Amino acid sequence: MTHTILHVGIDLAKRKFDVALLNADGKYRSKVFPNTPQGFDLLYDWLSEHDALEAHLCMETTGAYGRDLARFLAYHKLWVSVVNPAQIHAFGKTELTRAKTDKADARLIARYCKTHNPAQWIPPADEVEILQALVQRLDDLLTLQIMKTTAWRMRSFPQCLPYVKF
Repeated sequence: MTHTILHVGIDLAKRKFDVALLNADGKYRSKVFPNTPQGFDLLYDWLSEHDALEAHLCMETTGAYGRDLARFLAYHKLWVSVVNPAQIHAFGKTELTRAKTDKADARLIARYCKTHNPAQWIPPADEVEILQALVQRLDDLLTLQIMKTTAWRMRSFPQCLPYVKF
């Protein structure tokens, strides 16, 4: 008897995430969960109910929206891959996919997972995450400084306004 690997696509948003479980027979089971720690627990329970705790889960890199969920899944020893959204988008083009809904995106991610079998994601060390957050904060502050300096120059030298390209 062979063991069939199930594939799960997760489409993340700020407040919720859509999940599509691709069964061995090619059919989907879909569900929406809140993007909160309670939602993560509900997802784990839902995967357990569908005998999918050994499934290959796949999600896009979405920065802050998906970081906690990816860590939760890895902590619970689930096989999760975090993939560049451009790869999913390119895969969708090869399928001539036109539907643009969260549910359709989760299904597309599940198919991508099945077709390409992306590598398992390993969470970075805490120190690396702290350093990444500090670098991101520095970048945000530098952008804010440029915006403030530009606004100050516009107020201080209004005669230059016609010559500034936006």
